Amino acid sequence: MIYNFDEVITRTNTNSIKWDAEKHDNLLPMWVADMDFKTAPEIIEALHHRLNHGIFGYSLTPPEFYSAIQYWWKKRHNLELEPTWIIPTTGIIQALLGIIKAYTTTNNQVLLLSPVYDHFFSSIENSDCKVITSELINTNGKFTINFYEVEELTAKPEVKLLIISNPHNPVGRVWTKEELIRLGEICNRNDVLVVSDEIHSDLVFPGFKHIPYASLGEAFSNKSITCCSPSKTFNLAGLQVGYVFSSNQAIKEHVEQSFLKQEMFLVSPFASTALIAAYEEGEAWVEALLTYLFNNYQYLESFIKNELPHVKVTPLEGTYLVWLDLNYYKINSTEFCDQLKENQSLWLNPGSNYGKAREGFVRMNIACPKSLLVNGLQRLKAALG
Repeated sequence: MIYNFDEVITRTNTNSIKWDAEKHDNLLPMWVADMDFKTAPEIIEALHHRLNHGIFGYSLTPPEFYSAIQYWWKKRHNLELEPTWIIPTTGIIQALLGIIKAYTTTNNQVLLLSPVYDHFFSSIENSDCKVITSELINTNGKFTINFYEVEELTAKPEVKLLIISNPHNPVGRVWTKEELIRLGEICNRNDVLVVSDEIHSDLVFPGFKHIPYASLGEAFSNKSITCCSPSKTFNLAGLQVGYVFSSNQAIKEHVEQSFLKQEMFLVSPFASTALIAAYEEGEAWVEALLTYLFNNYQYLESFIKNELPHVKVTPLEGTYLVWLDLNYYKINSTEFCDQLKENQSLWLNPGSNYGKAREGFVRMNIACPKSLLVNGLQRLKAALG
């Protein structure tokens, strides 16, 4: 089947957070991690079938929900899961809150590898815990983990969890097996539970391979919990569907109890229908999507090399979120993004959202028809002169 990712679909006046959160003439939003593509037709067809039933009462999570997850992870990532490891949830942010509440008390600390997804910070703070960060090392645009600092920080008795973004948002790294093992060995030595957010696990470009943290071996899987969802892969964020899994039944049950206390385990019939269709029938669409996204990234690289040579593009190994280094221009990223929105009607994320030390960077979402990407890059060029 041929999928038309070039189709520009009007999303204004649809209550889209991405397009309608701010009323601004000619606004081109390339900020939040939300794709401007229709989801796979197989998912749309399955949702139509469920809609036609006409009754939308409270629903159980069907066995097919778990078997579809099993099938996907085995097929895409060669990871064997058991249904008893999996907990459905209404989303990853909610799941993180439940996990943090399950394993921390007030004034405990949770370690992050910064810069990192901004909702990690807010989830920790909303759980009355303290954020502690280890800054990723930037060597000519290649971000790596400061293992010596991680060792030092995890040795602190008040540090209970390490939350990792795998693949990493916003720097686009796909962590290698060697990096994850070294990180896991440090956490195991210091009795720190690893929470692996793998929501971007299917969005990996040629030459790279997603390594599930749970695939590293029993010593690692039994001291970790993984969070995931089809929402980024299939553009389903509005359906509020996700899941977590752990091979350690004690961890799984402890987290499950936390979820029950927060009444966040009951996914809607549309959410479970979409997940099942995505994982059982959506692989061809994902392959076509990855090709399109990679072509968009290559276009961006070429454009910036030729038109904006002082901008540094962080190599994108996975995700559809490009981390751009504008430090040559000596900008304040928040002020720059505000001016960009006001003067060029282009909405990007300031790097300061992802950690205090990330001034001079912006994040750009390239999961859109190429014509919108071209438009956005032209606006960025106009802003930088």
